[in-house]
Amino acid sequence: MGRIIGIFAVFALLLTACGQKSDSTLTGEIKISGAYALYPLATEWVEEFQSLHPGVKIHLQAGGAGKGITDALNQAVDLGMVSRELFQTEINKGAVCFSVAKDAVVATVNAKNPLVKEILAHGISAEDAKKIWITSEAKVWGDILGNGDQTPIVVLTRSDACGAAETWASWLGKKQEDLNGNRVHSDPGLVEAVRKDVNSIGLNNIGYAYDTKTHKPVDGILVVPIDRGGDGKISSDEYFYDNKDNVAKAIEEGKYPSPPARNLYFVSKGLPQNEAAVEFLKYVLSKEGQAKNIPAGYIKMPDNQLQKELEKLQ
Repeated sequence: MGRIIGIFAVFALLLTACGQKSDSTLTGEIKISGAYALYPLATEWVEEFQSLHPGVKIHLQAGGAGKGITDALNQAVDLGMVSRELFQTEINKGAVCFSVAKDAVVATVNAKNPLVKEILAHGISAEDAKKIWITSEAKVWGDILGNGDQTPIVVLTRSDACGAAETWASWLGKKQEDLNGNRVHSDPGLVEAVRKDVNSIGLNNIGYAYDTKTHKPVDGILVVPIDRGGDGKISSDEYFYDNKDNVAKAIEEGKYPSPPARNLYFVSKGLPQNEAAVEFLKYVLSKEGQAKNIPAGYIKMPDNQLQKELEKLQ
C-alpha cells in the first residue's frame, strides 16, 4: 500500500511541476482556423490540451493564412493560424500575434522528373527562383541547369492567400501576387499537382513536403536544395533535405535562409478574452507544448521569445 501511495505522490508532483492537471475544471469552446503550415502541429497541441482539459472543446480548421487572419479579425475564431509576418494594415485593425513555432517553405519537384539528379545536384538559387516564378525567363529546364535541355518547366504556385506563397515571394523581394505559374489551392492540392506533372516545380510548407510519420519526402515528390552560394552546385554543407528532422536542424542553425524559413503565429483581435483560449495559448507557449514542435518537424521558439509572448497575456 505504501508503494502505491508513493507512486501516486510522484505522479501528482509531476503533474504539478508540468503545470498541467488532467482533472481541470476548465470548460468552454475554442475556435481556430488558418494556415496549413501550422495545422499539423496545432492538431497535436489540440489533442493533448483536450485530454488535459476534457471540459474544453476545440474546433480546428485549416484553410490558409488568409482565412486565419480574416477569421481572427472578424472574430469568427478565437485564434487564427498565420504563417507569415503581419501586414501593418492588419495590426492597425487590432491583430495581436503570438510566435509559437518556426518552419520553412521549400521548392518541390516530381520524383520521376528525368532530370531529377541534375536538379538536386544543381539546386535552386534565389536568382534561379526569380527566373522561374517572377520574370518567367526560365521556360525550360536547360535555362536553370545550363545543359541545353529543352524540357518545359511547369511552374506551380498557390491560388489562395497563404503564408507559404507570401514567404516564398518575400525571399525574392516580392509579394504573393507577383508569383507567376499555374495556381493551385492549398498545400495538399499543390503537392498533388506536383505529383501529377513530371516536369513541374512547386512550393510547399515542410509539413506537407515531408511525411508526418517517416519524416521523409512524401511519395512522388522531392525537395530541391537551396543553392545559397549561387555557384550552381550543392555542397555537402548545403544538403540536409533527406528528412524533415535535418531540415528543421538546419533552420535552427541558420543554414536555411530566412525567408523562406519563417515564424508561425496564433493571431487574435486584441488580447484573447476567452479564458479557455488564454489557457490554450499558455500551454502552447509552455515547455510541455513546445516539446511537441521538434518531434513534429518544427522548431521550438527560444525561451526568451516564449517569455515575451507569455507576457502579452499578463
